Amino acid sequence: MKYYNCLTKSILYRNNSKQLRFQSTLNHDSIPSNTISSDNANHAKAFEEKWNNAKPYEEIPTIKLLKFLRGFLPGGKYSKLDGVQMVMDVKDECGNISKIPGLFGRDDAVMSHNPDDFEILFRNEGIWPVRPGSDGLAYHRSVHRADFFKGVEGILATKGEKWGSFRSMVNPVLLQPKNVRLYLNKLSQVNKEFVTRIKDIRDPHTLEVPKTFETEINRWALESISIVALNKKFGLLTKNHEDPEVAQLFAWLTDFFTYSVDVEFKPPIWKFVKTRSFKRLMAALDGITDLTSKYVNEAIEGLEEERRNGVPEKPESEQSVLEKLAKKDKKVAAVMAMDMLMAGVDTTTSSITAWLLCLALNPEKQSILREEVLKVLPHKDSEFDEAAFKNMPYLRASLKEALRVYPLFIGTARLIANDVVLSGYRIPKGTQVSIVYESLFSDDAHYRRAKEYLPERWLRSTEAVTEAGECPQDLRSSNPFIYFPFGFGARSCVGRRIAELEMEVAVARLIRNFYIEFNHPTDKPFKSLFLRVPNIPLTFKFIDVQK
Repeated sequence: MKYYNCLTKSILYRNNSKQLRFQSTLNHDSIPSNTISSDNANHAKAFEEKWNNAKPYEEIPTIKLLKFLRGFLPGGKYSKLDGVQMVMDVKDECGNISKIPGLFGRDDAVMSHNPDDFEILFRNEGIWPVRPGSDGLAYHRSVHRADFFKGVEGILATKGEKWGSFRSMVNPVLLQPKNVRLYLNKLSQVNKEFVTRIKDIRDPHTLEVPKTFETEINRWALESISIVALNKKFGLLTKNHEDPEVAQLFAWLTDFFTYSVDVEFKPPIWKFVKTRSFKRLMAALDGITDLTSKYVNEAIEGLEEERRNGVPEKPESEQSVLEKLAKKDKKVAAVMAMDMLMAGVDTTTSSITAWLLCLALNPEKQSILREEVLKVLPHKDSEFDEAAFKNMPYLRASLKEALRVYPLFIGTARLIANDVVLSGYRIPKGTQVSIVYESLFSDDAHYRRAKEYLPERWLRSTEAVTEAGECPQDLRSSNPFIYFPFGFGARSCVGRRIAELEMEVAVARLIRNFYIEFNHPTDKPFKSLFLRVPNIPLTFKFIDVQK
């Protein structure tokens, strides 16, 4: 009986989801014009009434400007807090919605922890959604190194129409599932090398990897993304694992995320006086730009030499992202490849660390996943079959749940394209609004059994019922606009499918080869820089699976 009730809920859930998508993508051209006019008039009248009944923008709870500024001075309440702690401190003082004072030319910003506001924000983000932030990166590419980028500044640093035109050019290559799956076998080879590397570096008695294992994950991440972006293997998991150039790149990436916190989240004094943090950020970005452009140029020169020598064009399954985009625009191809190398290491390292921790701390879930993996990889060295790989629901569900338990970011932000009402307050068009979902993930009011790692909550009801007989739909969020680990809408992560494939192939291979344990404290496994990064030595224990 529980199964049939759950199945009914699943059908209703899917129908409601389809209706939401239909409503959000409805094309007015398909509706009679008199219906459009009537609907628009009714909508405008309803919004006018809602706006008139809302409280003024000026009444949003806020922190006085001088008090806020003093908080960042030495000894101030914010001076020792990371980004997450500061945001939660403001919530404790002001409530679920607050107004953050603008400083040194920066406009005020509204911050909401109310999921009902999230949908309103996304429905009013405009044709080219503007995500505030990345000011330091934008300055570097548009001013500091304008001679290099020449107006082609990539996805990470641009906004508006410039961002839209770049994104429309790279989307077909990076977001089409059939294009991404072409890299399955190459990534599988990288992960076989990762398995061998783990066996080589783990302690022969304890079977634990060294405290420096985070660096090994970084090497795996860079090796994986370079295969996709450049069709280049560094050999970081084999003969070149001590490559000094790559070690320097990792150091620059750490500096980038570290100093971005000061430049992006603290009062922007750097716009008037070039601060120590700003100078170090520019130095890190200079290093990243020069080294990644070197790798990109080497790959382009290799392609051009092949053409000069009459080498036939590779089949699509063997072409890198760089090679595919270069057919459209070489500069766009080069900058996109650089962005992939820059953004594809720390983000992937943190995400797969979260996933491995969740599986290590929940061995019963790890066992369920292993049973699924064994059907696709009957032998340790089996290759992935694309059709079978697509049918691994528990693998994907366990990743989604790991990113709920340990989110990479605390929220996101937009400049709203229309006047809106959020949490009962009037928010004028053009206001920066940050939405914070961090605390909602661990709140039982929004996720049943929120503090438990339950991949089952992401499965269809036909695929699983929990050990307690619960329907997966009962475990999902109270609001569909709470969970979006790779962003939402047009500004969602362009590398999402690649990142998911990298991690899914890696974890499937690791689970097939090892029982994974973590026998050390995990009170604060991550710290917040520009994104969440590991905060503890990743001394996982890898025990060989015998069969």
